[in-house]
Amino acid sequence: MKKTIYKECISRTLSKMSDIGLARRNFMIETIYLFLSIMGKINFLQLSRYGSKNEKTYRNQFEKRFDFLNFNYYLLEENKCSEYVIAFDPSYINKSGKRTAGMDVFWSGCAGKAKRGLEIGGIAAVDVVKNTAFHLEAVQTIPKPKQNLNDWYISVMTERISSLKKISKYLVVDAWFSNRKFITNMIEHEVNVVSRLRCNAHLKYYYTGSKTGKRGRPRVYGDKVNCKEIDEKYFDLVEETETYTLYSAVVYSISLKRKIRLAYYQSLNGKGKTDYKMYFSTDINLEPTKIYDYYKKRFQIEFIYRDAKQYTGLNDCQAQSENKLHFHFNMSMTSVNIAKIADWLDQESIQQSPFSLNNIKKLNFNELMLNVFLSKIGVNTNLQKIQKVIKKIRLYGTNAA
Repeated sequence: MKKTIYKECISRTLSKMSDIGLARRNFMIETIYLFLSIMGKINFLQLSRYGSKNEKTYRNQFEKRFDFLNFNYYLLEENKCSEYVIAFDPSYINKSGKRTAGMDVFWSGCAGKAKRGLEIGGIAAVDVVKNTAFHLEAVQTIPKPKQNLNDWYISVMTERISSLKKISKYLVVDAWFSNRKFITNMIEHEVNVVSRLRCNAHLKYYYTGSKTGKRGRPRVYGDKVNCKEIDEKYFDLVEETETYTLYSAVVYSISLKRKIRLAYYQSLNGKGKTDYKMYFSTDINLEPTKIYDYYKKRFQIEFIYRDAKQYTGLNDCQAQSENKLHFHFNMSMTSVNIAKIADWLDQESIQQSPFSLNNIKKLNFNELMLNVFLSKIGVNTNLQKIQKVIKKIRLYGTNAA
């Protein structure tokens, strides 16, 4: 049964953490299973309907702090991947209420405009080999007085940087974070940033000409980089296919005040015109193909948000307090981790089907209801005929592989 697989996976992870009592351990196992089983909204009322505890107990347990970053770090050991990169990306959470902690106006990518609600900064470990992401921790955006969003994001990352460096020393973020203050803070903590530059970024070539022999400081920088039409004398051709061309060079960024390794991606759009994008790394020795690959795989964190919002109730929390909201957000996305490790990654690589949380939810819901019926009517589940019927009922409503 799936519940047994989840219980074993969660128990192994919790056993590596100190100060987790038996009651808290059992609560975590049951709650994660409920997040992966309940169809529809997931809130305190729904948890009390399907779970073994009353609504007040769930509210009280959600108020207690839990180290999700540590839990998910230990959970990654179940995956056994050789290469990770850290991804950080804020996400808008739909929420109403005047007394809810952190209520403000935040940018919503889906709506294409700023909306009133909540925001979380999601930190994930991206498995570069298997091309999937695992949630580490979500931190609600609640800036302190006189603190802007950039300063808040820096504080979130620097507080957790020692734990994150155990996973990877590369942080992948979108173009919004390609500012001097954020990148300088990450480098000071020995973390290299992979990101994207604006199309009109001010870059300069390094001067490669001969010395003039005149007095004064030798010339360091050459001409300004024309981003629309690069000088191939300074750029190396890295990769060329029918759809795109990848060039690379070490250039100087005026805004970042440092050397960067630039991966210049050039392709044809649908109208036959040439488009370009500029990816970069603060590690000038990083291979250009890896810069492009890391940034492209950063998008896997968006699938965590999608699955959590559609299936594990990321938008459904009834609470107003900061602690309860933090617990709910992280429980929602940690459940996606458990589903991946227990249901998907244990499949043989040849037979591995695409990850479908929709199928997993239906299987778990069928099993949850089936266990209730069987416990009430007292059927002997060891009979072969009963086992065949149980298998059919468990698969009811799931999509064919």
